[in-house]
Amino acid sequence: MKTIYKALLGSAVVAWMAAPAAAATLDDVKAKGHVQCGVSTGLAGFSAPNDKGDWTGLDVDFCRAVASAIFDDPNAVQFTPLSAKERFTALQSGEVDILSRNTTWTISRDTALGLNFAGVTYYDGQGFMINSKKLQGINSALQLSGAAVCVQAGTTTELNLADYFKANNMEYNPVVFEKLEEVNTAYDSGRCDVYTTDQSGLYAIRLTLSSPDDHIVLPEIISKEPLGPVVRHGDDQWFDIAKWVYYALLNAEELGINQGNVEESLKSDKPEVRRLLGTEEGGKLGTDLGLTNDWVVRVIKHVGNYGEIFERNVGAESPLKISRGINALWTKGGLQYGMPIR
Repeated sequence: MKTIYKALLGSAVVAWMAAPAAAATLDDVKAKGHVQCGVSTGLAGFSAPNDKGDWTGLDVDFCRAVASAIFDDPNAVQFTPLSAKERFTALQSGEVDILSRNTTWTISRDTALGLNFAGVTYYDGQGFMINSKKLQGINSALQLSGAAVCVQAGTTTELNLADYFKANNMEYNPVVFEKLEEVNTAYDSGRCDVYTTDQSGLYAIRLTLSSPDDHIVLPEIISKEPLGPVVRHGDDQWFDIAKWVYYALLNAEELGINQGNVEESLKSDKPEVRRLLGTEEGGKLGTDLGLTNDWVVRVIKHVGNYGEIFERNVGAESPLKISRGINALWTKGGLQYGMPIR
C-alpha cells in the first residue's frame, strides 16, 4: 500500500509540475495600461454609448471600477462591443480581459466553457413585451399561443422561450436574429408580435422604440437570470480581483460609504470601515490581491458604491426607473450580499 501511495503521490506531483502556469492577466493589463472590457452592442442602462460616444451603464461601471482599483483611473478601460454569439469566444481567446455584458450565470458556461462568474451584479428574469395596440386584450404571456416571437440567437433567452411554450402546451413562431439591433428593428417594424429577453432589457429596449407608450411588459417572469461579469478559468488572481471589486461595492453601500464621503471615511475608527478602506494598521488585504491597500478608496471615489451605480444607470435617477427589488441589499430585503472583507 505504501508503494502504491508513493507512486500515486509522485504522479500527482509530476502532473502538477507539468501543468501550465496560470495566465498573469493583471500583469498583461498593467503592461498595456488598460482593462479590455467586453460589453453589449448597446443596451440602455447596462452598456451603451451616450450622445458623446462615451460608454455608460451598470456593466460599464463595473469595468470602470476594476480599472479604478488597478490604475486609480476609471477611464483606463477600453470597450469591445460583442454580440451574444461573439462574447464567449472573445473572452476565451483573450480578446477581452473581462466580459461585463448582461450575461446569465449557468452551469454549462461555468464549466464546459471554462469561465468564472465573479458575482451577480443584477438579478433578473426573462419576460415578454407586446404592442398593446396590436395585441389588444392580452395581459398575460399565457395568451400568446400562436404568436411570432422575436428573440436573439445563442442566448439562454432562446432556450427558455422554447421551454415555456412547451410546458404550457402553446405553439409559437420564433423569429431569430444574431444581433440585438436586428431583433429591435424587427420588433419595432412589426415583424413579430412579441419580444422576449431579460425583463430589465425590455424596459431599456422600450425606450428606443418609435412609440414607447404603445408597448407593455407582461407580468410573467419565466426564468432566473443572474447576470454578472465573467473571466476565464486559469487565473485565480484576476478572478479574485473581479470578485472582490464586486463585493467591495456592496460592502461600501452597506457601511454607508459613497463618493461624497469616502475621503472623510478614511478618518473612521470603525474596524470594518478601516479594513475596507485599507487604513487598518498592518493591513495587507489589498497587496494580497496584487493591488494597493487603498484600492477600495480608488473604486468608490471614481464610480461610487453599488447603490450609486444602480440608481444612476437603471434606477430612480435613470430613464428606466427600475426599482431595486431583489437587487436591494440583504439588510433591506434583497439578495445583494457582500462577502466579508477581513
